Amino acid sequence: MVIENAIITIDPENAEAFEGAVAKATPIFRAAPGCRGLALHRIVGDGSQYRLLVQWDTVEHHVPMFWESAGFAEWQTLTAHYFTATPLLEYNEPVETYF
Repeated sequence: MVIENAIITIDPENAEAFEGAVAKATPIFRAAPGCRGLALHRIVGDGSQYRLLVQWDTVEHHVPMFWESAGFAEWQTLTAHYFTATPLLEYNEPVETYF
């Protein structure tokens, strides 16, 4: 499993609408092959910064499979207009959970 960590910046005045759009997109990720989980975190003290954490079986389930899907196009339609910068992507591989 890998975790996509998308660093997303928005205008904080749109926070409620952006969070609603991500919630509305949940079925898109639930239906995506290889997607195992989705979480949205807001950075404390900075209302413009979010982390979208998506659990994928493999990086390939995200890129290219999800990116080339109709679901990704729908995700973009729901959320991309809130982005004030291109999201940064990192992939993390869990090593150990200690508690």
